[in-house]
This record gives sequence, C-alpha cells and structure tokens, in this order.
Amino acid sequence: MTNPTIGARMSARTLMNLVGELDPARPVYEALAERIRLLILDGRIPVGTRLPSERELAAASGRSRTTIVASYQLVRDAGYLVSRQGSGSRAVLPGPGQDESDSRAIDFARAVPPPVDGLRDIFARMGERMVDALDGPGFDLVGNLSLREAIAERYTDRGLPTTADQIMVTIGGQHAISLVAHTLLGRGDIALVEAPTYPHAYDALKRAGARLITTPVTSAGWDVDRLVDALTGARPALAYLVPDFQNPTGASMPTEARARVAEAARSSGTALVIDETTADLNIDRPWDDGPFARHAKRVDATLGTGAITVGSLSKSIWGGLRMGWIRADTTVIRRLAQARPAGDLGTPQMEQLLGEQIVRAMPELLARRRALLAEHRAALVRLLGERLPQWTVPFPDGGLSLWVQLDWPGSSALTSLCDVRGLSLVAGPKFSLDGAFERHLRIPFTSPIADLERGVDLLADSWEQLTVRRTRRTAMSRMPGVV
Repeated sequence: MTNPTIGARMSARTLMNLVGELDPARPVYEALAERIRLLILDGRIPVGTRLPSERELAAASGRSRTTIVASYQLVRDAGYLVSRQGSGSRAVLPGPGQDESDSRAIDFARAVPPPVDGLRDIFARMGERMVDALDGPGFDLVGNLSLREAIAERYTDRGLPTTADQIMVTIGGQHAISLVAHTLLGRGDIALVEAPTYPHAYDALKRAGARLITTPVTSAGWDVDRLVDALTGARPALAYLVPDFQNPTGASMPTEARARVAEAARSSGTALVIDETTADLNIDRPWDDGPFARHAKRVDATLGTGAITVGSLSKSIWGGLRMGWIRADTTVIRRLAQARPAGDLGTPQMEQLLGEQIVRAMPELLARRRALLAEHRAALVRLLGERLPQWTVPFPDGGLSLWVQLDWPGSSALTSLCDVRGLSLVAGPKFSLDGAFERHLRIPFTSPIADLERGVDLLADSWEQLTVRRTRRTAMSRMPGVV
C-alpha cells in the first residue's frame, strides 16, 4: 500500500458531486464503494485526501450512516482507504498484489502508440555518436543548439518563421505545460480550458494556483462564439487549447475560427498556450493550417505575440522519448529559463542528440505513423459498430482515440466493471472539471489489433451486463406498491 501523504480534506458535498449517479441495479453501499474506488484509482480523489466522516457523508447523501460505514469498509478492504482513530479516512493506492486490476491484460486507458516504424534504425545508427554528448553542458536550461535549430526549421517549413532562440527543449510536453503554467500564472489568476480536455493539463494549471473556467468542445468542434465571449468577458490570464485533433474529442479548429480566437486573446491580453503535441497525427484530414501561432499578433513586450506553442515527440514517435519543446517569443523563453531551475536543471544531452536525428527524419517517420493509425482506427470503429451499435462512434481524421457517446450515462460504472475484468479504461468524467461526461468514454486505437478485438469484446459484454441490471432495476421501480 502506498504511504498516504497528508492532503486536503474533501467535503461531503464535493465527494457526492464527484460520485454522481449510482448504478441503480446494485445495492447502494456497493455502488458507492465502487465509485469511490474508481475516483481514487483515476486520480479525481488524490492520494492522501481525507474523506468526509461517515456521519457527514450520510447527511449529505441522504443515506443511512450504516450504508456509508459499509461502503467505506468495502473501499478499505480493497486497499484504497486507510482509517486511523482521530485522523479520519485517507485515500491510498493498493500495493502490488493487493488488487487484481494491477495485472491488467488490456490497456485502453492510455493513448500510447508503439515506437514508430524506423525508430529502431535511428537508435542503431547513433552508436558511437552518443559520446558527443560529453561535449555538451552538464546543465542545459534551454536546449542543444542543433536540436533547437531542427525544431525551428520544422516550424518555418510549416509557415511560421522561427529561430532557435525561440525554442526551449523540455522533458516532454507535460513538463512544458507545467513550466509555462507556473511561470505565467499567479495564484487566483483565471485560466480558460476546454471541456472536455487533457486531465494533466488542467491539473498543472490548478497546481499553479489558477481558477479555471471552461469552454465546450465536442467531436463536431468548438462553440467559437462562446469561446470568444469567454476570452473577452472573463479576460483570463491564460487559455489552454488543443486546436489539432483535440484530446479527447479528436476535433480540429477551422482556420477562420483560429483567427477569431487569436484576435480575441490579443484584445483581452490572454496568453494562448497551444498544445500541438497531437498536431502531427493527421491521418486523412484534407487540410493543414500550419501552426496556430501564425494567427497571433503582438500583445505586448512581455508576452510578444501572446502565443506559446507546446510540442512533443511522445505521441507522434514514441512515449518513451521524454522530449518536448516550447516555441515562444524570446522574452518568454528567457522568463521560462529563469524559472526552470526551481523544477529541473535541463534536458539530458544524450536524449537531445537522438532527438535531433528524429526531428530531421520526421516527414518519413510520420508517414509510417499515419499508416498504422489509419489501420487501427478503421479496426476499432468497425469492432464497435459490430458489438455496440447503440453507441455513437465518431470517425476522427486524426489523433489517437475515439470520444464515444454511450446510449446512457454509465461511463464510471463501465470503467469499474471492466477494471476488475482485466481491461483498464478512463471514465469520461476524468476529462472534466465537474464530473460531467458520464455518457462518454475515450477509447484509444493505439493498442495492437488483437487487443482491440479482445477489449471491445470485454466492453460489449460488460455494457450488456450493466444494461440488464439497469433495465431490471427500472422495471422494479415502476411496479405498483402493495396495499
């Protein structure tokens, strides 16, 4: 069992908002326990959080204290809760072997493609060149010049003139987002995010002290009028957007919408943090608008254009390459370099030597990646159509996953049931700030096709079981009372 660090106390009202609607086909104490376990498992209840007392939760939920005690005991028995006299109950994660979900057979939780075809050859060719890393600095806050030049050339080739001094190399895209958030945001600043969005991004913004507001996005795209109104009305200090193959919806923002958003951000003084870690995952989208920052105009001397672009090799090439970058005006890069030592002392030199070779080979590597993703996307869409025709399955033209709409709101219940059967999933509410999207599920098409087939079979069988339970419970609730 993980040793829980002392975290914040969660109120009963907050916990019940996260719990949402319980599975009506199960005893209340079991359904509540399963939901709390899932919330801890996927991080919506952080490890170390002190849960409300049984008495408080009973009052907030309208359930008996006996029901809440039984629920907490089930969570405790599963290894996700530890209780001590005088200090309450705290969320933990079970240690190895304590929970059968630790040995999952199929992973639908992470959208992580295999190493791109051709990457092994680049590794092999590096060989003795790795010793060149010894000639670089031991601590490198900005990045190897040759690598930054290679990244800058890609932006220039795509229509956004860029120089090496506008690039900072980071330890992955998530590191870049976190560094930008902690550098540009002050406690209490407003930050705008999409709903749904990448969970680790809004986590980074919240940890930087931001107050988050949202703007909606679906598989069909953005409500641009609402997005522009949010920028001009709330005047957020920062807005985090994923305009190409948005995670998780797969939507892409049209050219005219990008121009409107960039102008609204300029007018409101909002720094746009544009996550383009998925921008290279175009499978068959018939257009390419180039980097979003092409539409940005100068805001002020401190932020320059106000557009800060985040890129990465993890999604397009291989997740094991913990290498990303930030493209911004030189004044912003200098601010980031000054702030960076508080968190890390730079990107390793050996990885940067390898990264340069990969960036220069990107056109060929990306063509191979697109071919694999096209095959796997088609397979997953077909399998879902055959086994779960009642679900609404989009056909995105890029990205790594499908944002599937279920025929009734049971994403969390499905995730819990699949978890104990050897299939890991992330429930739709994980991608929201307020527990919404119970009708949605993100399903990556990055796994081997054999795993996609087995995973969809498990999904279909589990959903059928949940639907039968729900139907029986609904039918029983409609039976007339006996007088």
